Amino acid sequence: MSDPHAGGEAVAAPAVRRLRRAERREQILDAATRAFARAGYTATGLDDIAAEAELTRALLYRHFESKADLYRAVLDRACVRLAEATGADDFGDDAIPALLRAAAADPDGFRLLFRHAAREPDFRDLIDSITAASREVGRRNLARVIPEGPWLDWAASVVPGFTLEAVIAWLDAGRPDPDRAAERIGQAVHGIMAAACPTT
Repeated sequence: MSDPHAGGEAVAAPAVRRLRRAERREQILDAATRAFARAGYTATGLDDIAAEAELTRALLYRHFESKADLYRAVLDRACVRLAEATGADDFGDDAIPALLRAAAADPDGFRLLFRHAAREPDFRDLIDSITAASREVGRRNLARVIPEGPWLDWAASVVPGFTLEAVIAWLDAGRPDPDRAAERIGQAVHGIMAAACPTT
C-alpha cells in the first residue's frame, strides 16, 4: 500500500518472529544480560532491553512483571550456569579452570554477578549468599592444609574473593594466555595459602 505523502511504497515494520514462550524468555534474558552488563541496573531501562532484544516493551511485560523481576531472573540464570559449570563444594585441581571456562562462556553474566550486582543494594542478598557459601566451601577445603585459627579464617575469606577478582581482571584484559591462565591464578592462590600457614 503506497503512502501518498511519501510518494512511494510504505515500509512495513519488521515482523517479530514467533517463538515458543521458553525460547522468547531466553532471548529476553540474553538481551537483558548484555544490556545490564554494559550500563548496570540503574542506568538500564526496559526500553534499552527491548531494543537490545528487538522486541516491544509490551512483549517484555508478558514475561517479566518489572525491571527488578527481569534483573533477578538474569542473576538467577547466571548463578545456575555458574553452579553447573563449576560444581558447588570442591576447590580441587579443576576448580579454577572450571571457573575460567564458566566466565569465558558467559562473561556478561559473570560480570553482572560479581561486579554489578554487588553494588546494587536491592540485589545484595544474592551476592551475600554466594559469598557466604564460597567462604564456607573455601574454609572446608583450606582446612586440609591450614591449621584451625584466625589465619584459616583469613584465607577462607581472601581466596574466593581474590579468585573472582582475578577472573574478572582476566576477562577485562581480553582473556590473555588462556592455556595458562588457570595456572597463573592458581600460583597466586597458593601464595595466599602459603602466607596463611605457620612458619616453622
